[in-house]
Amino acid sequence: MGQVAITINGNNYQIACDEGQEERLTRLGAYVDERTAELVKSVGDVSDVRLMVMASLMVTDKLFDAMAETETLRAQAAKAAKEKISEKSDEGLALIVEAVAERIEDIAVNLENA
Repeated sequence: MGQVAITINGNNYQIACDEGQEERLTRLGAYVDERTAELVKSVGDVSDVRLMVMASLMVTDKLFDAMAETETLRAQAAKAAKEKISEKSDEGLALIVEAVAERIEDIAVNLENA
């Protein structure tokens, strides 16, 4: 099990993580530290608990925005895929109708010549 030292708002924390996740956890800690620094600049010095709650809400807000955008993109991709399938279906149907029409004409010609 790995362990990472992160600093948030001047406080050091030892955080355990899965092996290989140390770099990611370090980046996440740095991100949270940056967000808390923004909050301290805008609201002043508040308790660590209040600061962490505010930072958590800020990060969660960004997460929710990203999730909503992801859903929008998924819906757009699904719609585009359906339209593409529909276009292919229409093209395939047109080819079938054309082949049937040609076959009917051949039959009509054969009947006329018989």
